[in-house]
Amino acid sequence: PNEMRGVFITNDGGKTWQKALYIDQNTGAIQVEFDPVNSKIIYADLWEHREGPWENASFSGKNSGLYKSVDSGKTWTKLTRGLPTGVQGLGRIGIGISPSTPSRIYATVDANDLSGIYRSDDAGENWKRVSTDGRIYGRGSDFAEVRVHPKNPDIVYAANVAAYRSDDGGYTWTSFKGAPGGDDYHRIWI
Repeated sequence: PNEMRGVFITNDGGKTWQKALYIDQNTGAIQVEFDPVNSKIIYADLWEHREGPWENASFSGKNSGLYKSVDSGKTWTKLTRGLPTGVQGLGRIGIGISPSTPSRIYATVDANDLSGIYRSDDAGENWKRVSTDGRIYGRGSDFAEVRVHPKNPDIVYAANVAAYRSDDGGYTWTSFKGAPGGDDYHRIWI
């Protein structure tokens, strides 16, 4: 736990930094993404979590959530409509914004019985769970990578113990790389 968790912003090329989004000493930013068309729009996943050497999530809390800023990080709004809450076990979220249609966002959501692949078609304002296939989002504290095809918002890729692809907006998935037994894909680059 420390006061240096959260999202920090620089306006001078990294010489100085200001804390822009902070919850508490146990909640850190695990992912920050910019809208590919409008850099003033920023999404940040905050995760209340500390990993012990036994990796059992005993240090997880209820302050995890997805946030959005439309003014370059000056103010933030927590995105909640359709997403699980901390009380429901929300943990790590991984997001992927469609480069061709930035209003389409996909998320891997780790949240006990409400885990899955979620999708927003209105820039994060509302979410719906489109897949409950545990192969895609499983082990959410380790794997939370989802990326969208640069030209087709219905083609989505997810990294896990195998790499997966959906051609129908996240509803169905097929493995295209790796073995379901434990390859380790943590990042996808297109």
